[in-house]
Amino acid sequence: MAADTAASSSSSSSSSASADPAAAAASSLLSQSNFLSAWSESQLGKDPERALNSCFLGLLLPSLVLEVLGRVGKQESSNSDSSKAGSGKQLEKQIRDGQTLRRKYLAVFWLFKMADWLQGPYLYDVYASKMINGKAIGEGMISKLFLSGFCTTALLGPSVGQAVDKGGRRAGSLAYAFLYSLAALSTRASSLPMLFAGRFCGGVASSLLAAAPEAWLVSEYNRLGLPSSWLRDTFGVAFLGDFLTAILAGQFAAAVAKRWGPQAPFLASAGLLAGGAAVAAVTWNENVASAGDDSASAAAETGAASSAKDDDKSGIWRNVQEGLKLIWSDKHITSLVVVQALFEGSMYNFVMQWPPAMVAAMKGQDVPFGKVFSCLMASCMLGSSLFKRAPSSIAPEHFATGLLSAASLAMAQATRSCSSLSKLLACFCLFEACVGAYFPTMGTLRSKYVPDSHRGIITSLSQVPMNLIVVGVMLGGKRLGLRGSLGCSAAALSMACLAQALLCIPVMDKSKSQVAQWQQS
Repeated sequence: MAADTAASSSSSSSSSASADPAAAAASSLLSQSNFLSAWSESQLGKDPERALNSCFLGLLLPSLVLEVLGRVGKQESSNSDSSKAGSGKQLEKQIRDGQTLRRKYLAVFWLFKMADWLQGPYLYDVYASKMINGKAIGEGMISKLFLSGFCTTALLGPSVGQAVDKGGRRAGSLAYAFLYSLAALSTRASSLPMLFAGRFCGGVASSLLAAAPEAWLVSEYNRLGLPSSWLRDTFGVAFLGDFLTAILAGQFAAAVAKRWGPQAPFLASAGLLAGGAAVAAVTWNENVASAGDDSASAAAETGAASSAKDDDKSGIWRNVQEGLKLIWSDKHITSLVVVQALFEGSMYNFVMQWPPAMVAAMKGQDVPFGKVFSCLMASCMLGSSLFKRAPSSIAPEHFATGLLSAASLAMAQATRSCSSLSKLLACFCLFEACVGAYFPTMGTLRSKYVPDSHRGIITSLSQVPMNLIVVGVMLGGKRLGLRGSLGCSAAALSMACLAQALLCIPVMDKSKSQVAQWQQS
């Protein structure tokens, strides 16, 4: 999916305070933008690359400081968490098992994600260089190729999620590596059927990447009985490294493409996918969805009508129905699915809109897209570091509400500030910082609320409306224009914030009851 959206962006460019720390940070940053606007606008206008390099360092250094502080406080937090986990030999075993599991997961996850990032920047260039029947592929056909990938993910995502739950999470991860390698190798073809077949493989692979590795990790943590705080920390490390690999992949892709052409990053991506698959095959044990011992799974089955028609339904459709019933009957899962669809749909739309937005704001100047991309990824790293350093007293539900508030505020301000380069860049960096905090936060919430028996299918079902949002904005892009497309993202983020606020209500009620019990005692 990163490849589709990053390549689509290349196509576009060629044509309460403690509970909501992210929201408070957003208000602080945007309130200072007027003060810094004149200086920033002048610097970006005179020497944009130098100004963007300074911006990159200014975003990267706080992430490094937070990581150093995290190392200093790690021993104390580990001791605190470990005291809850157990004592003596049991504690030593849990620590050893947790460290081993984290190493196994991160090695595969980072290899897969770097392979994904490598394919993004040059996919459009590869398609644009193709000659079919002596003619170059036009913009319309390239758009159809990209749309076919999104549509494949939307249509086949639920079936893929069911296959991951029933067939195994390791098998799903290996299938991702195989299919995404085929998608990478298809870029060497010079026929439209092969190119569309590659986008089909890429669309299925995107669903597998979203569902399989995370489900495997959560299932293993539950099987080993490790503390939930360790899982949250693992998600934070994983996505912090993900954004770092994005920066490295962008630099590496540029180097190999310059030397061997735009198809070279895809061959390198296939090598990384093979390496990730080999590590997973050797170090990961297989796990499948639990046999329905979760209470939520049982609740999903109680609503099934015992009619003759049910006997004729395929296993895939039955599992999809159970996933839909879970989403409908459990308000926590409903909120999570709505938030995921709206936020990630807005995010992928943003990826397609920021290049033309920068082109318009720089008014005829050459846009250093690589420098801007590095600043955005450094912002993601900062957001992921903030998630890791967030006080444990802040529930992830409240943290998510804060970051969604900040994201909607940033996108709304970006919609209003399309003509101001400094304000636009500040808003984009703030939004990407929210993206960096979003993924580990949502991983933590899914591990808390989504039952293991339907983890893959629910994750895949949430991708259906997300891809429909992306496709809808892409098809209506000419009518909406730049400001209208960014406005759609701002509106979707606002709705996601409202959906997330509903998820906070049970947490607030629980906190109030705990305070009441403490006062009575």
